[in-house]
Amino acid sequence: MSKKLHLVSLGCTKNLVDSEVMLGKLADYELSDEPAEADVIIVNTCGFIEAAKEESIATVLDLHERRKEDSLLVMSGCLSERYKEQLQKEMPEIDIFTGVGDYERIDELIRQKQSTFSPQVYLATEKSPRLITGSNYHAYIKIAEGCNQNCSFCAIPSFKGRLQSRTLDSIVAEVSALTAKGFYDFSFISQDSSSYGRDLGMRDGLIDLIRHMEQIPGVRSARILYLYPSTTSFELIDAIADSPVFQTYYDMPIQHIDDRVLKTMKRGFGEAKTRELLEAMRSKEGSFVRTSVIAGHPGESEESFRKLCDFLESFGFDRINVFAYSNEEETAAYEMEQLPEEVITRRTEILGEIAQRSRDASLERMIGRRCRLAIDGPSQEHEYLLSARPLLWAPEIDGEVLVNDTNDLDVKIGGLYQGKITEKAGEYLLASLETPLTE
Repeated sequence: MSKKLHLVSLGCTKNLVDSEVMLGKLADYELSDEPAEADVIIVNTCGFIEAAKEESIATVLDLHERRKEDSLLVMSGCLSERYKEQLQKEMPEIDIFTGVGDYERIDELIRQKQSTFSPQVYLATEKSPRLITGSNYHAYIKIAEGCNQNCSFCAIPSFKGRLQSRTLDSIVAEVSALTAKGFYDFSFISQDSSSYGRDLGMRDGLIDLIRHMEQIPGVRSARILYLYPSTTSFELIDAIADSPVFQTYYDMPIQHIDDRVLKTMKRGFGEAKTRELLEAMRSKEGSFVRTSVIAGHPGESEESFRKLCDFLESFGFDRINVFAYSNEEETAAYEMEQLPEEVITRRTEILGEIAQRSRDASLERMIGRRCRLAIDGPSQEHEYLLSARPLLWAPEIDGEVLVNDTNDLDVKIGGLYQGKITEKAGEYLLASLETPLTE
């Protein structure tokens, strides 16, 4: 009988890609949803902010309580890498520790029951074994690892290192192989995607990537996540909007809009340039603009907070992701004078309400529109509804559309259909399908 594997991937989609590499290396294992049945349990952890660290530790301890005798419990990923000495001393529950450099060696580590922390972060290649999860038509493509930015609040460079980009040939080969398997929609990700290729001598590497993706038969849709203001060019904004393949989708975390706070955050750009970039994105026909902001960073006065609120209310973002400031070791902000926790909590809640209003307004703007809808499967909301995603939206983070009228079409999971958004019901848009879309 084959051995069973239970894997939990926490944190971001970049972590998910690494988890999928581990699943590819452990293809001989039978995947199990029940940790109590698993011979090997892997938790690929997140160590970005305090809430993510707490979730990672709680998940590991919970799985330890539920595991069967003689099973192996493996802790991998960012949290394990960031606190490797401390965790190995304080968590005897873990059988194998590994960080962010040995995903492709996971089978060997399990076989040898060995903990290892490679000095280099793992960067996937086109030859990396990988089991795509969650979709039969969409895949995340990691284009780089590490980050050259020095944001005051972020510890990622301390354990992920500086920017390391994949070659275009490697990315083209991976995407080509996936299209041959039927995948047609791709999200390109990294810590700072707009810096892609700079370490390889490319001036605007994402524009080169866009051009190469447009030449691959089978790529019908793509988007880029995690643009950084000071490395995003107006030429890139134009290239995305003009591409016949890439969605006019802009995901640029601004973190704040007040000059004083942006300077304290070490973001590189101030308010004026940030606004210019955002206005250029919004000016593109049919654009979708997502951002992220931080509430309660050291130095954020009540006045600067109100300025951020006013800007978010007026700009018309389609989605806003809100983070409460987390004071992280090995960051420039760690020793700064901190705001009271109750202030951070209150400001996070206020920004969350603004984010909800912005999302609702964005959904309202879609009513009556026709769009390409990818079918993800039966909806968890109701057995007679289908869950679908407009190709303009990014998977998982932007939500779902509920299809309540298929017009008697032969609907396939992963299929692409023209649909019409008919109404908004609560937090969801409803849609009817009109016709299948073929190559």
